[in-house]
Amino acid sequence: MNQPQQFEPEVYQGQFGEFTITEGDRTGVRIYRTGLMVAALSFAIGSTLVLWLGNNPTVFQAVTPLYAVFCLALGVSLVTIHIYLAPLHRLLQIFWGLGVIATVVLSVLSSEPLPLFIYNHPATLVGVGFTFVALTGIYFKEAFCFNRLETKLLTPLVPMLLLGHLAGVLPLQWERLLLGAWAILFVVFALRKVVQPIPPDIGDKSVFAYLKQQRPARA
Repeated sequence: MNQPQQFEPEVYQGQFGEFTITEGDRTGVRIYRTGLMVAALSFAIGSTLVLWLGNNPTVFQAVTPLYAVFCLALGVSLVTIHIYLAPLHRLLQIFWGLGVIATVVLSVLSSEPLPLFIYNHPATLVGVGFTFVALTGIYFKEAFCFNRLETKLLTPLVPMLLLGHLAGVLPLQWERLLLGAWAILFVVFALRKVVQPIPPDIGDKSVFAYLKQQRPARA
């Protein structure tokens, strides 16, 4: 009986030595990208409902679970993303956690649908906005590592919209335009990640190993 053919993992030359990419590494990237896709689609659907049917308050009741899916999917991506600087990785996860905690508290205290309450009370973005700080961190990382146009645009667009609404300086039409652009660019970003080769998302594992060795030495 023929034995299944075994393939040797490909060896890569990194900055600090050779490394191999395992199937577990590839699975982590697939989970990261799936999280991004789910987050992008739920955000885009919710944004479309608000932009087209926002005059109907009941629409925001449908947007609330979509926002919950967005937060959960983003959290999955933040667990599986590869970032060389471990403190930065942890900081983005902490930001996500702070935003989620603020969201849960507001959803309990508010008598309105959560998205409508946040929109009518811009000061709530001081808490909820941490979730989007974490998301912007992903955009920045992808723009820096892969020079993607959509993430270069999203990195300033997100804080511009949120801070503009918080300060009350953006006209409604500008807010609608920026939200629509955000939703479209987010989906474009997630779709382009699907067809990107996996190894670049894993990065240079020799750098991770080197930084891990340096931490006990500094301690």
